[in-house]
Amino acid sequence: MAPAPHDPGPRRPGRTIFLGDVQGCREELERLLERLRFDPSADRLEPCGDLVNRGPDSAGVVRLLRSLDAGGVLGNHDVALLRTARGLRRSKPSDTFGDVLRAEDRAELLGWLLRKPFVLERAGAILVHAGLNPRWADPLVRLAGLDPFVENQDLGFAIAVRYCDEFGARPERDWPPPAPPFRPWYHFWPRDPGERRTVVFGHWARQGLVERPQVRGLDTGCVWGNQLTAWIAEEDRCVQVDARRAYATGD
Repeated sequence: MAPAPHDPGPRRPGRTIFLGDVQGCREELERLLERLRFDPSADRLEPCGDLVNRGPDSAGVVRLLRSLDAGGVLGNHDVALLRTARGLRRSKPSDTFGDVLRAEDRAELLGWLLRKPFVLERAGAILVHAGLNPRWADPLVRLAGLDPFVENQDLGFAIAVRYCDEFGARPERDWPPPAPPFRPWYHFWPRDPGERRTVVFGHWARQGLVERPQVRGLDTGCVWGNQLTAWIAEEDRCVQVDARRAYATGD
């Protein structure tokens, strides 16, 4: 039986495209999709979180990715938006996601975000916004079902870590770079020599593109005036577009 007109049917085999931090940069996202020749009937988008904030069009980014049935995980800025909408967090002068909060389709946009997990596995890769604790035997189990409205040490690590020690302890500050025993968290991946999955993450624009064995860091600071980056897993290839301008200043 042929599918109904409104049903696109099963997705054809295509590419798994992991996407770095967009942070409201809708124009750059559209240009990157064009450069990728993204096919929504075949390809799968997996954003690494921080879809919103600091850039000029958070609502536009969420609408576009929702229309493309993008997957992905939540980042710290997405959590900040959800908590602000729930009344659990006060808006800051630097927040630029008010367009989502004022939107006529606010409920749909927030509901779509709220269904995102904090970790997922796709195409031989583990996707997380900031990083994985070296103590976690199984990150997928450890981060499953966490509530973005409830403070949790594991959640905080997954969406905010940069440096840690071999036991997962974090320094008080990430800048300037802390002294040993702290190192970038991904220096401890993988702990198991039998691990074959690649970790894909964002969150760390200061580091720029990170390409190490079994590690891909995709936050290349589009919102700061640098690039928006995608990694095509099946081809092990990055595609980038330049930001139109810097939308945020500071750190």
